[in-house]
Amino acid sequence: MGRVTADTTPDYLKRTAPPVRERLAAATQLETFLASAGALTLEQRMLLVDQALVLIEQNYVHLPLKMAMHAVNPVQRLRLVRRQLEQQTADTMPPEWVFHAEMATVFHSVRDLHTNYQLPAPFANKIAFLPFRVEECADGSKPRFLVTRITQGFSAPGFAPGVEITHWSGIPIEQAVELNAARFAGSNTAARRSRGVQSLTVRSLSAHLPPFEEWVTVSYTGSDGTARELRENWQIVENLPPMAGPTGEAALVMGVDYEADEISRANLMLFAPHIIEQQHAVDSGESPAAAAGEIVSMMPKVFTARTVQTPSGTFGHIRIHTFSVDDAGAFVGEFVRLLGQLPQNGLIVDVRDNGGGLVWASELALQTLTPRRITPEPFQFINTPLNLRICRSSPSLSPWVRSMEQAIEIGAAFSAALPLTPESLANDIGQQYFGPVVLITNARCYSATDMFAAGFQDHRIGTVLGTDDNTGAGGANVWAQGDIMTFFPISASPYRPLPNGAGMRVAIRRSLRVGDRAGTPLEDLGVVPDVRHRMTRRDLLEANADLMARAGELLEAQPVRELTITDAIRADGSLRLMLRTANVDRVDVFLDRRPRTSVDIPDGQAEVNVPGATTAETVRVDGFAGGELVASRTKRL
Repeated sequence: MGRVTADTTPDYLKRTAPPVRERLAAATQLETFLASAGALTLEQRMLLVDQALVLIEQNYVHLPLKMAMHAVNPVQRLRLVRRQLEQQTADTMPPEWVFHAEMATVFHSVRDLHTNYQLPAPFANKIAFLPFRVEECADGSKPRFLVTRITQGFSAPGFAPGVEITHWSGIPIEQAVELNAARFAGSNTAARRSRGVQSLTVRSLSAHLPPFEEWVTVSYTGSDGTARELRENWQIVENLPPMAGPTGEAALVMGVDYEADEISRANLMLFAPHIIEQQHAVDSGESPAAAAGEIVSMMPKVFTARTVQTPSGTFGHIRIHTFSVDDAGAFVGEFVRLLGQLPQNGLIVDVRDNGGGLVWASELALQTLTPRRITPEPFQFINTPLNLRICRSSPSLSPWVRSMEQAIEIGAAFSAALPLTPESLANDIGQQYFGPVVLITNARCYSATDMFAAGFQDHRIGTVLGTDDNTGAGGANVWAQGDIMTFFPISASPYRPLPNGAGMRVAIRRSLRVGDRAGTPLEDLGVVPDVRHRMTRRDLLEANADLMARAGELLEAQPVRELTITDAIRADGSLRLMLRTANVDRVDVFLDRRPRTSVDIPDGQAEVNVPGATTAETVRVDGFAGGELVASRTKRL
């Protein structure tokens, strides 16, 4: 069963997959790990509280919303913590974990996964884990909790994917999930419950304190139908390093759930070491070996692409695991390349468990799926003297300055709402996929992924199929305290370096939706799916079989469009376009974005002559059906 003693490493950790074996074999038990914690002085604790006060009181864009929605006052709580520290000495101050618990509680009280207190060494970049994964599915109206993944090398009698967990350390499993959920900072009920399930077996020690218990006792119904119990110690190990993030201005255009990013890397290490092997191949300049049924991706940690068979037909399925990339252009380029290798009659874009990343990457990808012009989401600062000083210090933030200065006169709470993504880039390459599209979401979609889902829905690209009632509802751009110091060295700065590798992040600019929901905040509300699907046992154990079938039904009900420029020939100052179309009854042609002609066409092959093309560099063909724009194709001449 993988039991350990204080001085040994579990045998199963010595039998894990080669790409992660050395890292996992270095794991320690919780008791041993905690013995190395506790190096913060009283002065360092005061510094952490003071810096938290600066961020929450003067930078935090959601403070009024959170105080109203959740009846909390994090500023006053931090002041009380500061007062308690003033009454302590080096001899009387409580253990360090008590201080961290208080700080974490204050940050978690706002239920904002962008706004984090990140624990210092030795907690930084460590995870606590059990060697299996638990997920929830529906059985009628009753929830079930199944083991779905097991770390290679681990075994226990009757313990295999599909066994049902009934109790967790003696607590009925659903109640244990709810108790866990209360500790985590999900913005809505669906998000908190999802985190409650996830945190049963893996936790980031940078984002949260270690588990209270050194081991868990899991009661389960084995694969042979026998009721059994498994006692397993929590293990502590160094997580995989983060993916290389953007530098320069792009580092300030991030929208990511820090904890979700940590857990995603932990899950790769524990349950998908083949992806790490694929990434090693890419980093070495080699072509990675694709898993069975998958298309090779040159960004294996970012994309998984495959063809899926459903009762409604054969469709493309592309999973976007993260938007945390260093190059938005390369991200979109790989996305488009994979789209071209998938069936063109229908596409399932799956962003479940995607904690976000580079806002530019999420918003630039939308244009590839629709003929409509993309309007990027606008963002606002909260108006404070410190935020105004920051914006005045940087040319990239100057567009917000005028409205913030005006706020002094009119008392506006927020700055002007302006996009982070240039609209020209959001529409630079245009539509690349012409079949119907379904987007699959869940409550662990957060931040830049919330924005992707909101943009998908607001631009009416296709149907949003959700396995939870909302996405995670992270509607903001996030800045780390260290990044503020680095990029905005203002005079008489209130920011100070944090001790022992500690960190803090804050939601700095809130995002607003566009289209029919223009002006609606994304924070706390998230994206409500158009269609709801409850995960089934087959979904958890048979590659999302029922979920893919439901997505297939939605795709089958939609028309498949085609608009292809098969040839473009200049002759006598005109341009002769050869088109191949399907479910398009009219085309409008633009040269260098200026309208030139509009003609009705039949399905199949068509020829269109466009005058005034002598110096044209680009041609765009917009296709319509019943007067509605349904397809658009751009070609450089």
